[in-house]
Amino acid sequence: MRTQADQSAGSVDLYWIPLGAGGHFVRFNGKVYEAISAFVQRRSRRRIFHTALEIALPGSRFTVEMTPIPRTVTEGRRGVVAEGPVGLRSLGRFRIFRYEVRRWRDGVIPDLQYAVASPVRIAHDGVVAQRVFDLLPAVPSLVWGRDELRSGEMWSCNSIISWTLAQAGVDMSAVPFPPDARAPGWDAGVTVAHRGAQPTSSGTSSMLAPKCAQ
Repeated sequence: MRTQADQSAGSVDLYWIPLGAGGHFVRFNGKVYEAISAFVQRRSRRRIFHTALEIALPGSRFTVEMTPIPRTVTEGRRGVVAEGPVGLRSLGRFRIFRYEVRRWRDGVIPDLQYAVASPVRIAHDGVVAQRVFDLLPAVPSLVWGRDELRSGEMWSCNSIISWTLAQAGVDMSAVPFPPDARAPGWDAGVTVAHRGAQPTSSGTSSMLAPKCAQ
């Protein structure tokens, strides 16, 4: 729980949310995807997580998450700072095949009550919190589910979070994962951030996972 001191000084908290928490369809697809991935990679199955952030700045609180673009809520209410295509760049012309990155003042993170080993305090520093906040509009708008920059892993909601934290100077090796957890795309964000690479319009395909958010 945030304190008054958090909002006066600034802080960043990370949440680990099980994929499909609160929704049977996404959870089932996630289990199927992980079973296939584990078989192909010859490893045991693990729990899949997607990530979200809360940023506290003096007098303000913001939630950060990648989600599908909804049909009803207006953009101004949810703090959209970036968008990108899903599956194939050419499909991005259709709303249903686009994601958005939210930096939502006093926003809501769906299924937050299901978060595991959370919140993880990433920073209790107003300078770092402001840096994370400022970086979000510059996040690479890469194709979700593909490896356009050949990072070795597909781009996902987790990539958005890890890219932003790595660019802000957070020690990513010190960020703890929940037990027996896997966050597809996390390493891709870190790799791209460390390269200082920019988005491209072409790349190689990667196996598609279920959507990170409901």
